[in-house]
Amino acid sequence: MNRFKDRLKTGEPLYGIFLGLAHPLTSEVSASAGFDWLLIDGEHAPNDLATIVAQVNALAPHDVDVFVRIRDRDPRHLKQLLDVGVRNFLVPVVDTAEQAAALAAATRYPPEGNRGVGMLGARATNFGRNPGYLADANRDICLLVQIETRTGLSNMDAIMDVDGVDGVFFGPADLSADFGHIGNPGQADVKATILDAIARARKAGKAAGVMTLDDSLIQAYRDAGANFLSIGLDTNLLAKAVDALAKKWKS
Repeated sequence: MNRFKDRLKTGEPLYGIFLGLAHPLTSEVSASAGFDWLLIDGEHAPNDLATIVAQVNALAPHDVDVFVRIRDRDPRHLKQLLDVGVRNFLVPVVDTAEQAAALAAATRYPPEGNRGVGMLGARATNFGRNPGYLADANRDICLLVQIETRTGLSNMDAIMDVDGVDGVFFGPADLSADFGHIGNPGQADVKATILDAIARARKAGKAAGVMTLDDSLIQAYRDAGANFLSIGLDTNLLAKAVDALAKKWKS
């Protein structure tokens, strides 16, 4: 059973960070910090299939749920990750219901979808030792799609209606750029738009996620109903820590 998918349905706030350092050891450092989830970033970080699999394996023994963000919305990028056992996905820049439907289909075996059946060589099935996986896999996949443009916002209701989409995730950085406020993700119009979209998602019974490093915005989005909250990046946390240490002793 995918416990994280069940937890999302309760609406409780679930906190995590993005992993961009692209190494299993650095990801494992975050595994016991107490986050609800960790996300291996395949979009903006220098991760490939091999580094993602290495991190998935390193995180597996720990009591934290693992997401993977694929590099773009091409459904073909999902198959190998599914077969290595990834069950929770975040997909960037989903603008239409048709794009969302293609992604949902790629994560499901027929007849609900079009995922290829590679049972004997898949880590997800313990290399063929768990035939029951095929019957349960469709139910246990969690798919969140990112709304990062005004086009995506205008199509959000249709995107949320797609069977297999468990929630939407808002990227303030990209939305602010599309609104003409690049570099200012906390701009008033952007904030108001995201607050409204979060409320709409939760009213529709879908999970609502967002990324921000601003404490006041985290609280505002959480209070609006956001329950998948990205509150940091390992790269940024390291940068701040080394900057502070150098400043402490060099200044």
